[in-house]
Amino acid sequence: MARFLVGLASVAAVGATGYFASTRYAQADEKKGRRCQGVILSGAPGSGKGTQCEKIVADLGFVHMSTGDMLRAAVKAGTPLGQQADGFMKAGKLVPDELVIGIVNDKMKEPEVKKKGWILDGFPRTAVQAQALKDAGCQPDKVILLAVPDDIILERITGRRSDPVTNMIYHVKFKPATDPEIAARLIQRSDDSAEKLAPRLKAYHDNVEAILTFYKKEKGVKVVNIDGNRAPDVIYGEVKNQLLNADA
Repeated sequence: MARFLVGLASVAAVGATGYFASTRYAQADEKKGRRCQGVILSGAPGSGKGTQCEKIVADLGFVHMSTGDMLRAAVKAGTPLGQQADGFMKAGKLVPDELVIGIVNDKMKEPEVKKKGWILDGFPRTAVQAQALKDAGCQPDKVILLAVPDDIILERITGRRSDPVTNMIYHVKFKPATDPEIAARLIQRSDDSAEKLAPRLKAYHDNVEAILTFYKKEKGVKVVNIDGNRAPDVIYGEVKNQLLNADA
């Protein structure tokens, strides 16, 4: 009876949805092993990292850490690191790795991140950045690579269209706009062309193996390769299993 009353008190404190969700994941941890605390999601541009991050945050509560978003937030907040980064950004220069790592490290110290776990989307992009993350004490439990062939990436990227009114993203093949009014105003972003994609893909391939090799040598870090050329929900089923079982 006492356990039942404690359970009711917990439901009242955090809400029924949050309580049962946390209980479900606790049970999953007990059955399958330790839940991941930190994860790096890697993949080429257009590999589906953003889609998977949305599902992870909504379903499992991880804190999505986008370096671009964190830089902008630090600048807006006027933090010391943000003020330094702002100077480089206004000058049109790349923000140095040490500043980016510092902002990431500051974010990881926040109570919410420590409680829920974190997921870095597409960062680090080089072995130097991976080493800097390690030196700052930011080591993931897993590095998940979404593997998608280049020809599929090309089709995904060049077919993307953006609605300037709602900022919704469509695709000429996979997600066409059904409303004629919306379809008429869709635009292709300048960096979604084949010409702009080529150097981005080259940079990705030039660095991804070095990053994976780095983490394969790190104790306590597992590198997982997932086929990203499937339906998003199918991919997420595998991703979720990996996140709920750090030892898988």
